[in-house]
Amino acid sequence: MSKEARYWHMGEDGRIVCDLCPRFCALRDGQRGMCFVRLRESDRLLLDTYGRSSGFCVDPIEKKPLNHFLPGTPVLSFGTAGCNLACKFCQNHEMSKSRDTDMLAQVASPAMVARAAQAQGCRSVAYTYNDPVIFLEYAVDIATECRALGVKNVAVTAGYITDAALPEFFGAMDAANIDLKGFTERFYKKLTGAELAPVLDSIAFAVNETACWVELTVLLIPGENDSEAEVQAMCEWVVETCGRDVPMHFTAFSPNHRLLDRAQTPVDTLLKARAIAQAAGVRHAYIGNVHHVEAQSSYCAGCGQRVIERDWHLISDWRLDGQGRCLACGTQMPGVFDGPPGDWGRRRLPLRLSEAGQETGPGGARGPN
Repeated sequence: MSKEARYWHMGEDGRIVCDLCPRFCALRDGQRGMCFVRLRESDRLLLDTYGRSSGFCVDPIEKKPLNHFLPGTPVLSFGTAGCNLACKFCQNHEMSKSRDTDMLAQVASPAMVARAAQAQGCRSVAYTYNDPVIFLEYAVDIATECRALGVKNVAVTAGYITDAALPEFFGAMDAANIDLKGFTERFYKKLTGAELAPVLDSIAFAVNETACWVELTVLLIPGENDSEAEVQAMCEWVVETCGRDVPMHFTAFSPNHRLLDRAQTPVDTLLKARAIAQAAGVRHAYIGNVHHVEAQSSYCAGCGQRVIERDWHLISDWRLDGQGRCLACGTQMPGVFDGPPGDWGRRRLPLRLSEAGQETGPGGARGPN
């Protein structure tokens, strides 16, 4: 299944230039962009994975990770194939680096996805596993169907997108977790094949120019982006550009894909990064991919009380009212809160979608986010 893509123009040399991401791939007839899913066919650019997915799964929203967006609720997660980055440490490389569209076995129209989320009691749909920027047209069409049913939309993205496409993409999302993979151009060029500056522009735009709730994730890789100086500079930029209320998640790296020669990130490195963030003014800093109740729980910025206790992805204590205000002092917790917390817990439920509805089945979505 395919659909004509947006964000492209015909170059002076007769090649179609894709304007969706900062790579600006220039394509002759029959060529694909670096992302693999955007294909030139005659004088058109197509998204040729439209309406197809590598699998669906109901997850806890905290797994994205989002700690301040409808806590405890289930989210219908899915992805497609391909990616516009080339991360050597990709945890989902079977999907993001796939050049095999046969893996996209589940056909699902935007309306089917929205109805499945509603039927499963999901408060939101997450576009994840691979980067939703590259299937923007599909994601936006699903988001429209979801909003008609009262279901919210979540992007898990690296934020590698052009200024032209930013308003449509983030305008369709109610929340986003954006990967800030490092804070040097050297890191981005060496380990992702991309550039830092467009990612910073995306974060600033999403936080300051849209209604989308944003949280940031930083995967700390030993010897690459975990120096105290780099973490300090990153956190100072976040506070100065985005304010003190944007949550930051410092997560542990495990050897993967083409980066197998590095050790797993020590917990002490994560805790030090969290402390640096807090000292820089970040009010809500977390660590992830490890078990640490204290550093994965949320605290009131007014009185310091623990208001959301988390045991992995399970909410084990809750001390906020239905609108996210601290029961002890009344301070508002930043984020999106709507009634009591959900009770989905740590469960993962793979799904197979059909026109008649949805049913549980084997071979559902995989991946950490």
